Amino acid sequence: MKSNLLAVVIERMDTRNLDLGLLVTLEALLAERNVTRAARRLNLSQPALSARLARLRDALGDPLLIPARRGMVLTQRAVELQQPLHEALEAVRRVVTEGMPSDPATMEATLVIAASDYVQFALLSRFSIALRTEAPRVRLAWRALDVLALATQLERGEVDLALAPSDHAPAAMRQRQLFQEEYAVIARQGHPAVQGQLSLDVFCALEHVVVSPQGGGFSGPADAALEAVGRRRTVALSTSGFLIVPEVVSRSDMIALIPRRVANGWLDRVKVVEPPLAIAGFAIASVWHDRTTNHPAQRWLRERLTTLAAEG
Repeated sequence: MKSNLLAVVIERMDTRNLDLGLLVTLEALLAERNVTRAARRLNLSQPALSARLARLRDALGDPLLIPARRGMVLTQRAVELQQPLHEALEAVRRVVTEGMPSDPATMEATLVIAASDYVQFALLSRFSIALRTEAPRVRLAWRALDVLALATQLERGEVDLALAPSDHAPAAMRQRQLFQEEYAVIARQGHPAVQGQLSLDVFCALEHVVVSPQGGGFSGPADAALEAVGRRRTVALSTSGFLIVPEVVSRSDMIALIPRRVANGWLDRVKVVEPPLAIAGFAIASVWHDRTTNHPAQRWLRERLTTLAAEG
């Protein structure tokens, strides 16, 4: 049935003035509902895209996008075309990419990955090193994870892949779990109050460093667990990144609860001990937009990342 989708779309148009490029333009316009964003997605100037929109309106005999109180909205005709057009063009893309090189050694691609500094340290550093040998023509660009903007970044193609906690992944995006993480407590080597097993009383009495990714927060996963048993801790420092925490802890009497993969990277500078109460961990997943699902290079890179994550 999908093989007939493109024919259905074309039947609704005056095809004498249309080509595949215009159909791709139409797909972007219907997805973005904004000429400026669609132009950016297609690497076109706004005047060039406006000219294409005019040709599409003429061929379809429909305005497609009309002004509204907040931006633009699709006409009913555009709404009817959106899904079959997308599915038809995806089928075309699969046909085209089947013949693309699949050998990682000759693969040429650029992958933009959004991740926290913790995931960059725990996984992306090893991934980047592995690719220099396995896929030397692949370039990686790391950028900071912005959970609030992630859906938009993936839709616009500003980010190809995100590595984020599973429960923070936008619902409309695809995701695959990479690994499960747990927390550990770190203290400086020789800390007089942290000898062997850490008691709940000592944990609450010592000053803590917490990570607040959006900045300014003074609570974390430990606080809900403490509240459940009627206890509280003292937070002395809040920072937006994970990697500075072991450095601060190693030079002070403060302690911190951080992901174990970060803690284990600092065993020469800090002592790693178990939390004195149960604190729920979290899962890290790879997250991507549906339009990159079948791209050979990106598919291979996602699979390689998944394999590397499973190795611990």
